[in-house]
Amino acid sequence: MQLSAQDEAFREEVRAFFAGELTPELRRAGKLMTSVYADHASQMAWQEKLHAKGWAAPAWPVEHGGCDWSVVQHHIFASERVRAGAPPVSPMGIKMCGPAIIGFGTDEQKAFFLPRMLNGEHFWCQGYSEPGAGSDLAALQMKAVRDGDDLICTGTKIWTTHANVANWIFCLVRTTKTDRKQQGITFLLIDMTSPGIEVRPIVMASGEHIQNQIFFDNVRVPVANILGDIDNGWTVAKYLLEFERGGSAYAPEIEVALDELAQQVAAQPAGPARALLEVRIAEARIRCDILARLESDILSRLSAGAPTGADASMMKILGTELNQRVTELALDAAGPLARAFQPGVAMPGGPIPGHILDDYCSGEVWQAIAPLHYLNERASSIYAGTNEIQRGILAKAELGI
Repeated sequence: MQLSAQDEAFREEVRAFFAGELTPELRRAGKLMTSVYADHASQMAWQEKLHAKGWAAPAWPVEHGGCDWSVVQHHIFASERVRAGAPPVSPMGIKMCGPAIIGFGTDEQKAFFLPRMLNGEHFWCQGYSEPGAGSDLAALQMKAVRDGDDLICTGTKIWTTHANVANWIFCLVRTTKTDRKQQGITFLLIDMTSPGIEVRPIVMASGEHIQNQIFFDNVRVPVANILGDIDNGWTVAKYLLEFERGGSAYAPEIEVALDELAQQVAAQPAGPARALLEVRIAEARIRCDILARLESDILSRLSAGAPTGADASMMKILGTELNQRVTELALDAAGPLARAFQPGVAMPGGPIPGHILDDYCSGEVWQAIAPLHYLNERASSIYAGTNEIQRGILAKAELGI
C-alpha cells in the first residue's frame, strides 16, 4: 500500500500513541491471547486509554465520538495495533450494538447508551443463540409479553460471551408468534442486574470460562428499551450481523501471525519438514494478500455508509477459514510439545477453572499457546452464523439458487 505524506504522519502518530500508552502488562495481554478476546481487565484498561485519546470507536460517526478517518487510516490503525501487541476492545458493544443503536435508536437511546458504551461504564454481551436456535436464529423462543410499560421476558440464551462480566445485553426476543418465524421478533436492550437473571458458566475446550448460558425468569424490561419497532427486530439483527460478519478486518492479524510463525519455523533445523511448513506459510500469505484487498473494498463501502450485504458473508467465510488454517500451521510447527495442555501460561479471555496462571511451560511459550489458539479458532466458523449458512446466503443472493 502506497501511503501519502498525510497517511505516513498518521501512522507515526499511531505508533507514538501505542509506544507511550501500552504498558508491559497490556502488551503481554495482547501477545498471549488465546482467542479473539483479551481478558476483561486488560480490555477495559486499554479502552480507557483509547477513549481518552478519542479512538475508542473510530468507525462511529464523528458526532457520536468516532473518527473522521479514511479507509487507509482505519487499515493503518488496525495493522499497527496488532503489530504493537495491543489487546482489542470487546466487539459486542462498540462494534456491534453501538452501530445498531446509531442506526435504529431514538435520540434518547443514543444519548444514554453511546457515551456509556464509549467510556466502558456499560459492558455488553450478545443474547442471540438459544439451545434450539443457533444458526437458525429465527427459531428463537425466548418470549417477551407486554405488561403496561414493560415487557416480561422468559427464556434462555446460550454461548453468550462474557455474560459473566457484562452489565448490559442486547437480545432478540419473541413478542408475537406468526407463521413466518422471522416476524414477531423484537430487539431489546436489557440491564443484566435486573431481577430474575441467572448466568451459568460454560468452560471451553481450551479451559477458559468465556461462554455462558443465561436464564431469564419473568425479567421486567421497559418498553423504552426496544431498539427499532416492536416485532421488527429481525431487520435490526440483520443490520448488526453485517458488522459482526464483515465489519472487521481479518488480514492485519493474520499477517502478523504469519510473520511470527515464519520466524519460529526459520529457527527450526533445516530439512523436508521445515521446507513443507515454509511452502504452506507462503500459500497462506498469498491468500492473506487477496483477503486484504477484498477487505479494503468492503471497508470503503462501510465508511461511506453503504451496507455490505452478502459480501459480509463472504468475508466471514474467507477470514475465519484462513485463521483456522494458520492455527493448524502453528500446531504442526509446534510439534509434539503442542500435545501438552498448558492454559496457565497464556492470558486467556476469561478465568481458567482449576488452573493457575504461570510463566513456566514445556517448550517455548508459542508452542504452549498453539493448541489453545487451535481449539478456540474451531468456533470461528460457527459463531455469527455457521459458514455453511453463509454459503447459503451467498448462493441465494448472488447466484439466485
